[in-house]
Amino acid sequence: MFGQIEIQNKKIGFITLSNFRSPIPSTRITVLNMLPMLKEHGFDPEIAYQPDGSNETPDLSNLCCNYLAEKFQIIYFQKVHGPSVVKLAGRLSRAGVKTVYGVCDRMDLEMTEVTDRTIVVSDYLKSFYPDQFQSKVRVVHDGIEHSKVYKSTWGNHRGSRVKPIHAVLVTSHRLNSLPLFEKPPAWLSVTIVGRYAPRWNILQRLRQTWWSFSKLQSWQKRINYLMFLSRWNIRRVPWEKNQVYEIMRQADIGIVPIEREPQHQPGSVPPAWKLKSENRLTMKMSVGLPVIASRIPSYDPVIEQGVTGYLAETEQDWIHLLNKLRNPCLRASIGVKARASVLERYSKERQTQLLLRVLREF
Repeated sequence: MFGQIEIQNKKIGFITLSNFRSPIPSTRITVLNMLPMLKEHGFDPEIAYQPDGSNETPDLSNLCCNYLAEKFQIIYFQKVHGPSVVKLAGRLSRAGVKTVYGVCDRMDLEMTEVTDRTIVVSDYLKSFYPDQFQSKVRVVHDGIEHSKVYKSTWGNHRGSRVKPIHAVLVTSHRLNSLPLFEKPPAWLSVTIVGRYAPRWNILQRLRQTWWSFSKLQSWQKRINYLMFLSRWNIRRVPWEKNQVYEIMRQADIGIVPIEREPQHQPGSVPPAWKLKSENRLTMKMSVGLPVIASRIPSYDPVIEQGVTGYLAETEQDWIHLLNKLRNPCLRASIGVKARASVLERYSKERQTQLLLRVLREF
């Protein structure tokens, strides 16, 4: 049956973590952004399964293995795992279908064992796989989504309470505090782009505020949360595909503060914060923003300290580096070099080529 299908028309089916109508970032970046370019290079990609919302451990027991085997030559599991996923991957393998497991911030050796290839987002994550799995693991970074959107001016002001420097933090979460430094200096305003309700949806915003408040376990944390909400120089806006890059383009500085807890215990699998991809960093750099980011393993190879950006370890580092970037000439210099350093290395096109290299191994 498969011998009648031309190799340049190989059909690949994606089993995704989230629904394409409202995709979470990893589905959008690693699957949906890739589909048109896979078609351009002789593959026939299709969504084989998607959940109603998002689900890392879906029940795939009702998916017909014979149907998938007849329709696809390759099945790509995007971050999903669990008993029914492992079982389906094993059945597909026995039916002659090649399988790929794509993952960004965790290790699942059971999925790596049962699939033909595992794709991870960083060399650091790949380094933690046992020797017997290294031949199966490949690295494909998260590709920059909108490389044509970038800054052309960086401003000439040093920041004041009247005219603050504008920093932007983009996250897939709904933050209840500003990580690492709770109170921005008076000369700095921060826009957090995250999973917030629109400003016009007052009822939903009130519900989100109450949910966040009620989940906090101590009165001190609740007081800190209320202070966070009341700060005049912190703005919280919803993530929207057509606006997030424009918000970054209009900002002066990009920030990526990450809480580095829990600590990584020697001999154990690294915690999730240590396995994050470069995407939140490279997308800001591609816009031409001078960025300060917490030092995590995937960021180290991206930033040349003081040239294309800054990595910070402590709260004192953050305050010192923010003060340095009050210099408008330094902001412009680092922003230009930051964009040039990531455009090709982390482009969608480059990551598509890496993905194609994996798929053509079959």
